[in-house]
Amino acid sequence: MEPNHSNNLKVKSIGIDTYRENTIYMRHDCHVCVAEGFTALTRVIVSCGGKQIIATLNVIHNSNLLEHGEAALSMEAMERLNVKEGDFIGVSHLPPVESLRSVRAKLYGQSLEPEAYQDIIRDITDGKYSNIELATFIAACSNDRLKTEEIIYLTKAMIHSGQKLSWPGIVVDKHCVGGLPGNRTTPIVVSIIAAAGLTIPKTSSRAITSPAGTADTVETFTNANLDLIAIRKVVEQEGGCMAWGGAVKLSPADDILISIERSLDLDSPAQLIASVLSKKAAAGSTHVVIDIPVGKSAKVRTMEEAVHVKDLMMSVAAAINMTLDVVFTDGQQPVGRGIGPALEALDIIAVLKGNKEAPIDLRDRSLKLAGRLLEMTGKTSSNGGYQMAFSILEKGEAWKKFQAICQAQGRFTEPTVGQFRYEVISNKDGVVANIDNRKLAKLAKLCGAPHAPGAGILFMSPLYKKISKGDVLLILFAQSKGELEYAKEYLKSSPETILQIV
Repeated sequence: MEPNHSNNLKVKSIGIDTYRENTIYMRHDCHVCVAEGFTALTRVIVSCGGKQIIATLNVIHNSNLLEHGEAALSMEAMERLNVKEGDFIGVSHLPPVESLRSVRAKLYGQSLEPEAYQDIIRDITDGKYSNIELATFIAACSNDRLKTEEIIYLTKAMIHSGQKLSWPGIVVDKHCVGGLPGNRTTPIVVSIIAAAGLTIPKTSSRAITSPAGTADTVETFTNANLDLIAIRKVVEQEGGCMAWGGAVKLSPADDILISIERSLDLDSPAQLIASVLSKKAAAGSTHVVIDIPVGKSAKVRTMEEAVHVKDLMMSVAAAINMTLDVVFTDGQQPVGRGIGPALEALDIIAVLKGNKEAPIDLRDRSLKLAGRLLEMTGKTSSNGGYQMAFSILEKGEAWKKFQAICQAQGRFTEPTVGQFRYEVISNKDGVVANIDNRKLAKLAKLCGAPHAPGAGILFMSPLYKKISKGDVLLILFAQSKGELEYAKEYLKSSPETILQIV
């Protein structure tokens, strides 16, 4: 045991998952707490073997949990610091974070210079901000508090906060701002574009509050957790990839900010634009298409708001030398039939194979986005993109490329759905008049998605469909009976607000 007069403590593993937050647990009468004057929620530097992290202190008053001279770290903190039980760590004060002065200035409505945003994003990336301080920065940038030039400053700071990829020639990408269940166009677009001979190193996110992120869906049929070397190898071999962006730390500040934004339910235009465009620029993209679904339960609810976001995006893209196109799409209802990782993957495979039962809306939206990329890169005429994309899909070239990319990423596996299912039956005749996308997504999550990849919903009741009493409206899938029961209970409490039939 290290001597008590030092700031060293022995690590004890207690298996607490704190998601992205580094947390350290110390006794209230620990010699380090007493000597340094640490109190609950103090931000401290934790070091071991030349490596250090910044963590939030939780104080333990139950002496049975920790012995004198011990400290516990959250699972996230242990992984980042690369320590195991029995290792010794040092704990010391965190110096004042100077960039918080700029955050306070922004909170009071002052405009900030580029250097201020660089300092803020650097400190966020280095883990110097607590969740409360992150929330303060997000609130200070919310609504229309940032001028266009400040959004540019923020975007550039986020681009330079992590690793950057570079590729020869034209590099394309697409992104959907989200808000709709399903809508898993990315693997289809990647397959078409790569089959056309363009470079599309696609990195995507995992779900934070949705039933599936693109990376969650991709993992049901191939490996998504690729490092930079693997991404480069796959792209050089096949022209495209479908990788999880969190593994490669492109614009890492964005991942940190998004986790807090979702908790606050804040989606300001400035943060949205900086988030999307910084990720694309860091991935080396030169030509990008953005899909903005518009609908009352989508992320962007009105056409006026969509046009405002588009105008800001175009200005920021020009400032970072990116060629950008923005497409407005229908955001009133889910796209495709599957909601949840494996169910969405089955939709993707059906479209790529050209199956007769493949969802037409998912196919057409994918073709529209792929067509725009083909047009803006000069692969075809200004109105020939859809037809070229359709031809690549129809001939089976996209399906062939999809399989090749999957194999280059390590495997191709047919997705499977959960073994427990429940059919939701209509109790009346009528027409589907309204769909609440957010409640439908919540229902899929209660089934177990995305942590249970086979869980979710098969959606069979699009808007304006004529319904007869006894028709199956949707099918719930789960990998455990308990989660299926949670979903059924939620459905019983408010069925008409999820799906309105008149």
